[in-house]
Amino acid sequence: MDREWNDSQPIYRQLRDRVVAMILDGVLKEGDPLPSVRNVAAEYRVNPLTVLKGYQQLVDEGLVESRRGRGMFINAGARNLLLEGERQKFLGEEWPRIRATIERLGLKAEELLNGASGRPSSDAAPAKTDESNSPKKER
Repeated sequence: MDREWNDSQPIYRQLRDRVVAMILDGVLKEGDPLPSVRNVAAEYRVNPLTVLKGYQQLVDEGLVESRRGRGMFINAGARNLLLEGERQKFLGEEWPRIRATIERLGLKAEELLNGASGRPSSDAAPAKTDESNSPKKER
């Protein structure tokens, strides 16, 4: 987990989000224990009640279960539950803004796919086509 905190949201919420990211990334799997409240509080220099509040949110969401005297553990199906929720959140909140930007800029699918490589698609797409076709014609 990242040791830096930002001021955009409470620390307990940031802790919760970090655990969620670890579950989604496969770092924490079903049945795995969460780090103890005391360890997290000491390592990140936060109040144990802050850590507990973040963990409690995970319990309330059904992602984690508390086993008295043993700690907190990732529930079965937590990753699938998170994936469904995160997908819905993305499609409902983030995608409309992204889509509007894409339409406003007049971007095409090829440009979006090639944009990840950092090359302008107008230069990259034709060059690939010409290079791949020209050797075949010469042979």
